[in-house]
Amino acid sequence: MGVRLFVGNLSYATTEADLRSYFGAVGPPSQVVVLVDRETGRPRGFAFVEFTDRAHAEQAIQRFNGQIFNGRPLAVSEARAREDRGPGGPRPGGFGGGPGGPRPGGFGGGGAPGGGRPGPVPEKDGGRRRNRDREREKKREDDDY
Repeated sequence: MGVRLFVGNLSYATTEADLRSYFGAVGPPSQVVVLVDRETGRPRGFAFVEFTDRAHAEQAIQRFNGQIFNGRPLAVSEARAREDRGPGGPRPGGFGGGPGGPRPGGFGGGGAPGGGRPGPVPEKDGGRRRNRDREREKKREDDDY
């Protein structure tokens, strides 16, 4: 079983071949995987590099962590299993983040703890419904005169 390394803070232009060549300076990587976004196909800015020899993996961490590669300082560490990283779910600061945390009744935007107005509701119709409602209200006002 090999030792898998997490390589973060990658330039989006970095390829598997670039990493294989760079990390090959300490020993041949058995596997290199650059992760991409499922929806867009764009790189996500991190990769996994695996070595069959633990000594090569440890040498890679010492040698490359914090070093500039393709214009960015790399973050290299031993990869942790998913269950070791803590529970999944939304990260802090996602929908409804902010000082008050998520609030019931909307997407929220932070605000006072435990209350306040709900956050903006996303419009599925691009605002047409709101414009239509304004037009109806204006028509009613004109009919009342």
